[in-house]
Amino acid sequence: MTDYFTYLREMIIAIWKDFVTFMSTRVVSPWLQVPNNFKNYNSLFTQYSPTFGVGGWIFFVLFAILFVALIVAIGFGIYLLLRKYIRFVKKEIDKDDLREQVERLNYDLFMAIKEKDKILNMKSTYMGLKVDENGNYIDENGEKVESEKTPGDETDARFPKLTHVDNLYKGVNTELPEVPDLSLEQLCNAFRNFAASQLKLYYKVDVIRQLFAGLATSKLMILEGISGTGKTSITYALGKFFNFDAAIIPVQPSWKDRSELLGYYNEFTKKFNESEFLRALYTVTYRHELDVIVLDEMNLARIEYYFAEFLSIMEMKDTSLWVIDLIPAMKEGDPIQLKEGKLLIPQNVAFFGTANNDDSTFTISDKVYDRAISLFFDDKGREFQCEEQESMYIPYSQMNKLFQEALAQFPISEPIMTKFEELDNYVIKHFKLAFGNRIMKQLNTFIPVYIGCGGTELGGFDFIFTNKVLKKFEALNLSFLKDELFALKKQLEILYGKGNFPMAQNYIDNLIKNN
Repeated sequence: MTDYFTYLREMIIAIWKDFVTFMSTRVVSPWLQVPNNFKNYNSLFTQYSPTFGVGGWIFFVLFAILFVALIVAIGFGIYLLLRKYIRFVKKEIDKDDLREQVERLNYDLFMAIKEKDKILNMKSTYMGLKVDENGNYIDENGEKVESEKTPGDETDARFPKLTHVDNLYKGVNTELPEVPDLSLEQLCNAFRNFAASQLKLYYKVDVIRQLFAGLATSKLMILEGISGTGKTSITYALGKFFNFDAAIIPVQPSWKDRSELLGYYNEFTKKFNESEFLRALYTVTYRHELDVIVLDEMNLARIEYYFAEFLSIMEMKDTSLWVIDLIPAMKEGDPIQLKEGKLLIPQNVAFFGTANNDDSTFTISDKVYDRAISLFFDDKGREFQCEEQESMYIPYSQMNKLFQEALAQFPISEPIMTKFEELDNYVIKHFKLAFGNRIMKQLNTFIPVYIGCGGTELGGFDFIFTNKVLKKFEALNLSFLKDELFALKKQLEILYGKGNFPMAQNYIDNLIKNN
């Protein structure tokens, strides 16, 4: 027995020695010759370098650079492969962890359901109830026993947030009386003075006129400009002025479709995951003033992706068709304002979007600009003295009536419209851009309301031309069109007189300067 263990020990030692010899011969030994080879490289260089000549030295340097670059590239490639492999392994480990967590949650859910069923069975046994083949409780006489759920129960509702809104406004009268002897100009001045006296927010009177004229023209307002110029604060002030706070919804970069904006029906929980945007929109159906919903930093994601349905719906002339589908079929206890699973977009809502133009945001497309009214904030408002102004309760129906009265009272004059058509033809000829029917329709609404707010006809045309037409110039190769831009400035002076289109003239100057 002792001889066997001696044999085993000697055998293992011999095999291990052979393995070490093999590895040293195949792997280590060849590298032992490398230092001697370096001496040989140096001898060759010393022997031939004196006779290289200028051309030879140039090729020597080039070859040395290429050789070093090759070594670096190989090393960098190995580094990338190792990093990719480590990331792959880490992802696989993360997937395994997630899979384990899901399995654990499913098991916990299964056990919770079993526990619930056990409790219900104990309760039914205690009450002398039985369960039929459909899962309904029946008493000893075979009669179906109804559950004790109460109507409007938010906990068990498919739409908890919307059901909460229903309960909140149940029996509440939100109707508002009209404000006597109110004009659009008075409304603009009242809001401006309210923002200044109550909130210490100061805005130019022309910005306020553009704001209310824009509200009459489109349901979507885009507020652009540098940070700190009052884009978000003006919507905050508007909500405070009408005594119902604006709903500010921060847009996320990951938003890609309507489910990010509205929410979605969860087949697992059998409930609708409502978003804050949907809750705010649903609340507006109970209100009667102008209500504001703000999409803060709206171009962090592509607007035409997540807001596409609203852009299309609000193009319809018949406002009774402004509906969004939420669920295919209704059930008992669903929100009151839903009709056949659809929600009608109320007319007293205004969608505002704040936007910054930098590397972290997407460019707002023409599709969005054409359907919206855009206000640009390039300067902080200067402080001014004004009378104290309180907030006002104004029904949206009265605001809409004021808009309609302005359309009838201040139609666009024919000479000004003729000049604008000339300007349209000039832009088509020299820049290959047309105004389009949508812009002309907005023009016929914006300018009369702008005049009703205290503005001038030329001022309204200046705003529309700058924000609806000149903004499209940014897509052109303006570095080759500087002469045409100078000519456009002169054409504006010819048509409307010097100094009558200040917004457009300044915008063209900036286009020339930046290109």
